[in-house]
Amino acid sequence: MNDQERPILHRLRAEISERISNLQRLQEDDGSWRLPFETGPMTDAYMIILLTVMEMEDELVVPLVQRLKNRQSISGAWQLHDDDEGHLSSTVEAYTALLLSGYGERSDPMMKRAEAYIVAHGGVEGAHISTKFMLALNGLYPWPAVYPVPLYLIQLPRFSPLSFHRWSSYVRSHFASILILGYHKFSISPSSDMNLFHLFVTDKYEKLRRRHRKKQTPGSEKMGHGHRSYTKAALQKAEQYIIQNIEEDGSQYSYASSTFFMIYALLAAGYKRESPIIQQAVDGLKSFSCLISADEPELHIQNSPSTVWDTALISYVMQEAGADPQDVAVSRAIRYLLPLQLPRGIMPNQRSSYPGGWGFSESNSVNPDVDDTQAVLRALSRLSGQGDGVCRRAWRSGVQYLFHMQNKDGGWAAFEKNSTAAVVRLFRIPNFVDTAADPSCADITGRVMEFLGSHMGLSLSHSRVQDAVSWLLKQQNRDGSWYGRWGVSYIYGTWAAVTGLRAAGIHPDHPAIQKAVNWLWSIRQPDGGWGESCASDVLRRYKPAPYSTVVHTAWALDTLISVYNYPVQEMDDSIKNLIEWGRAGDQRSTYPTGAGLPGHFYIYYHSYPRVWPLLTMSHYVKKYN
Repeated sequence: MNDQERPILHRLRAEISERISNLQRLQEDDGSWRLPFETGPMTDAYMIILLTVMEMEDELVVPLVQRLKNRQSISGAWQLHDDDEGHLSSTVEAYTALLLSGYGERSDPMMKRAEAYIVAHGGVEGAHISTKFMLALNGLYPWPAVYPVPLYLIQLPRFSPLSFHRWSSYVRSHFASILILGYHKFSISPSSDMNLFHLFVTDKYEKLRRRHRKKQTPGSEKMGHGHRSYTKAALQKAEQYIIQNIEEDGSQYSYASSTFFMIYALLAAGYKRESPIIQQAVDGLKSFSCLISADEPELHIQNSPSTVWDTALISYVMQEAGADPQDVAVSRAIRYLLPLQLPRGIMPNQRSSYPGGWGFSESNSVNPDVDDTQAVLRALSRLSGQGDGVCRRAWRSGVQYLFHMQNKDGGWAAFEKNSTAAVVRLFRIPNFVDTAADPSCADITGRVMEFLGSHMGLSLSHSRVQDAVSWLLKQQNRDGSWYGRWGVSYIYGTWAAVTGLRAAGIHPDHPAIQKAVNWLWSIRQPDGGWGESCASDVLRRYKPAPYSTVVHTAWALDTLISVYNYPVQEMDDSIKNLIEWGRAGDQRSTYPTGAGLPGHFYIYYHSYPRVWPLLTMSHYVKKYN
């Protein structure tokens, strides 16, 4: 077929050129792309609460409050995604932040609607354990008589299956603080008589009411008990772990959520509010703020700025779309990325520490991950192949990191190598099973395989690829899909798996490939695209979104392009939709397609509607020209 027979190719080339130009205009002077990592209200609410209880007057509070007010739904609840009728924990957090800060009164209509929603859906008692933990830190929820995670776990030797160091890095970054706080049953009393008694639906609030009657000094800090000789070493070890993993910007592991808990833990350990380490942590949180461009710009606290991830993806996709590695924007991006590679010995607390990886955020110096590393390596591949010595050395080191991180089962995880799940079965904590261990997952395994095949030419003749293919084929669901851990959810996992298998040399007629293709066609939306609800990862089965999204449609089409030698009419129709929907910039572009914690944490990467459709369009033009 020639261009005259395929007018869609002309349209796609023009669209690709325009999208590249738009990305070039968004690039920062340092070569990075700094696009928002947007989540629900949790981080904004926690920031308001922290600044209020720490009695820090700050100009961030008012715009953060305004964002919370803007995001409340008609039902009175706050949502995590469009087809979410309401999220209890988010609603409790937002309500608490507004009430505690004084920018919301119980008599306000919006607060009354939120109160009615909370009480009707189980009260504060029904909120997620992390929400109740944050409330307890601020004297608004009772600590349990027996804390479910004992402090002594941090003292267990590394060879113990329950060792703290066997937990995933994400859990370690939070639980070092949580262990200290849980042991002390630490809390800061609100500086007012504010309480949440009216949001309880059981008598749990009576324990708090009795404490309030004791008229504890407002703004004071409360300890459950003092140090005991046999716990002093454990407390010191937890504190030491926290201190060792503070980044240059003052944050803990570059996560806002772990930094919030760290600040309270350091207060519990005896640090003063005015101490430099506390002030630097607060400043680190402030540096995570970004402006969300809506009808009116809104301020948002990102949980972890995605600068490295976004810069790697954008520079890679621009090259896939035809930009030369010597292109000014691409070369500037690579100069930005190269110094952020993590050197040997910088991760003393990880069993699987190894040089050569990259992290998610630019402040991240202790926590490399497989997904960011393969993304950066894609961006470096062409330049490293052109004889650039510095780039070539970094590329080789990154590849060795990927090889080192392959698990015994053949797959790859995000942060850890051969992460065990023994600790998961010990504690019945909501979502602990989703975070405590870091096993191989189909999405990251598929993307590493795609990199190894497309950028290194490795196929089934290579033992590492054989092991990965074998593991990945075993993970396919009966309906033909794969589950994706770090995105939403089955469309995402299937895209990563199929494109990885194809790059490894698996034939399009392979039963697993055909089964996946049939599944994708079976879930195509009536509007001519693909869209998946965030609820899929809670249900552990595919659930359609109420409409197609540009990101899901791009993933699905890219999967089909990897399989079909010639496009069928439905593919052409969908790629035309992809162009139109991208230009509209409506809810199809803003629906969250990144995943962090099933049922509680989803991400709208502002880079994704720019990156994945451009990649898909580029692959379409390359293959069907």
